[in-house]
Amino acid sequence: MSKIVCFGEVLWDVFPDGSEKVGGAPLNVALRLKDFGHEVIMLSAIGTDVLGTALIAHLEERHLSVAYVQQSKTYPTGTVQVQLDANGSANYTIAYPSAWDHIECSQALLQEVRTAQAFVFGSLITRNAVSKDTLFQLLEVAPYTIFDLNLRPPHYTETVLTQLMATANFIKFNDEELDVVCQFLGGTSTTLEAKIEYIAAQTATAHICVTMGADGAVLWYEGQFYKGKGYPVTVVDTVGAGDSFLGTLISQLLNGIPPQDAINKACAVGALVAGIKGATPHLSATQITDFMESK
Repeated sequence: MSKIVCFGEVLWDVFPDGSEKVGGAPLNVALRLKDFGHEVIMLSAIGTDVLGTALIAHLEERHLSVAYVQQSKTYPTGTVQVQLDANGSANYTIAYPSAWDHIECSQALLQEVRTAQAFVFGSLITRNAVSKDTLFQLLEVAPYTIFDLNLRPPHYTETVLTQLMATANFIKFNDEELDVVCQFLGGTSTTLEAKIEYIAAQTATAHICVTMGADGAVLWYEGQFYKGKGYPVTVVDTVGAGDSFLGTLISQLLNGIPPQDAINKACAVGALVAGIKGATPHLSATQITDFMESK
């Protein structure tokens, strides 16, 4: 199994009924990777408050190391108000400032990233200068970087996205994000595959994945396309489904699983999570296998 470092926001998703679930895209990815048996290190920050204490307890219960989750006396643990439409699709109101906006770099963090097989990050962490500066320092020493765009307007700029894509070895989009990026990069392609090839050329990225909700996903890997089918499921909410997809895909590829098999399993796990409330439900190997064989 691989050592993987995830960097960015850890927080509580607050749902319309008032219930709270642990979330944050990089944390969701980290928890899915941990479930698959990898050595996972989460780099983030929480407040010295009740929500921070509860979040730490949850991570310890899931056996995810909290050694590099910093504690801030100045800023609170992050929260996100989740709104769901009639189809279970989520919109988010993200509290600012939060502790994870102020992750400080250190030699210890740099060493953990330097010795990892993969470093996972997103764009939201760049909304504040402190965490943004830490990210760019970590990117300088990371051997293999995985960029999950996870666009949350207005918390990104085209300039920063372009810089981050240029550093990434692997980029994950959803189909809407792909269109946004193609447009500001000046692409005129109309098919999804052509858009992916255009971005791959513009950013010198050999590995790109695009998720398409119920229609599955497409992976561009070492010059070849692989299509993952969609798995029908009754959607409860889409929170974290893309993150579990990415965590599964990363796990499979790092374990040397063929890309077609990897994307098929990733699509199945993403669908399973969309059918369960919350971003990081535990899924057993048997549960995943049974789901794939039943569809």
